[in-house]
Amino acid sequence: MTSSPVSPDVDGSKAAIRREKRPSKFSETWKGYKKCRYLFLLLTPVLLWYVVFAYGPLYGIQLAFKDFKMIDGVWSSPWVGVKHFEFLFFQSPDFFKILRNTIIISFYHIIFGFPAPIVLALLINEIRLPKFKKITQSLTYLPHFFSWVILSGILITLLSPSTGVVNYLIQLAGLEPIYFVGDPNYFRFTLVTSGIWKEVGWGTIIYLAALAGISPDLYEAAVMDGANRWKQTLHITLPSILPVIVLLFILRLGSVLDAGFDQVLNLYSPATYEVADILDTYVYRVGLQNFQFSLTTAVGLFKNVVAFCLVLFTNFISKKLGQEGLF
Repeated sequence: MTSSPVSPDVDGSKAAIRREKRPSKFSETWKGYKKCRYLFLLLTPVLLWYVVFAYGPLYGIQLAFKDFKMIDGVWSSPWVGVKHFEFLFFQSPDFFKILRNTIIISFYHIIFGFPAPIVLALLINEIRLPKFKKITQSLTYLPHFFSWVILSGILITLLSPSTGVVNYLIQLAGLEPIYFVGDPNYFRFTLVTSGIWKEVGWGTIIYLAALAGISPDLYEAAVMDGANRWKQTLHITLPSILPVIVLLFILRLGSVLDAGFDQVLNLYSPATYEVADILDTYVYRVGLQNFQFSLTTAVGLFKNVVAFCLVLFTNFISKKLGQEGLF
């Protein structure tokens, strides 16, 4: 005896019931939030920090399109459109020189400063004595915790052409003293090397953490295949930490117009303005000292737009090359 076929209406009603019983994406997401509500409670101070200090100041972006007057306030100041951008790009005699200095110094930091923590992390990772390894890490981290106000004083003293230790050694070699901080020909070199000295140890933390996550089995298999330490580094270590390197490179390239305000401000002088004046020092000098807030807000907005575009571009390229990006 054959069973009678089920009518289409019955099938449709069953499917409709199943659709009704299936929870929506919103309810599933809300259940996930409720389940992790205490973790989100711990996250609240961080979110508040971002709201107050990261998103709150976005209110001031409108100053770039206004002729700001303190008496009138932000809202009542008259709109001037892109007047300040036109002045920067077409009328300012200093903007492109300052932009060039910023890009050159920043690229020097990227070319020479970005690989430095990677190399140092690889060298520290090769140290076999635990105590010596900890001492090396502590000594390389130490300069990061000093401000550029302190470090600039130390550098000026060490590099002084008359009383500095460095120039004393140069004179012992029979050479003329070098004005590292006051000579435009040596200022960028001093800027980059001192920046590496300050931050190279701190930058190794992430790379050492990535190195610690590499499976020892890979190295044991490489040793059985006859690979020496250099080949192990080349074929195991570097490929294993490559995603971290790409991620940090994307973030670093996004701040290509940040050439180090604190460092430059404490080291440069009128004698080195030609090669040392950057966008941040220009904003400080013109905006805070000359009270041209609208003009310097336009400079800041220009910097942020360029940084945003660079992050998107490098993230796109990294994904095309098969690496993981930021998103």
